Amino acid sequence: MKVFTYTKARQHLSELLDKASKEGEVRIKRKDGQEFIVKPRKKKGSPLDVRGIDVDISTVEIVQFIREGRRPTSLGDKETRGPGD
Repeated sequence: MKVFTYTKARQHLSELLDKASKEGEVRIKRKDGQEFIVKPRKKKGSPLDVRGIDVDISTVEIVQFIREGRRPTSLGDKETRGPGD
């Protein structure tokens, strides 16, 4: 973990914040021995939150794709059979 003196931390705040972002945390040490830890704040929200994309298809088309995927297939179809079938 990177340790900055108080003076260097003031002079190089941007570098300190970049280092904390990359490494998780940095320490700032004063002349009197007092130490502080700077850490990036965790983002709120789910890690499953993802931005959507525009695929330019309608709801009707999406439902059709789902229905086609659920349509039963013959057991002789090698693509739909699992290993050992």
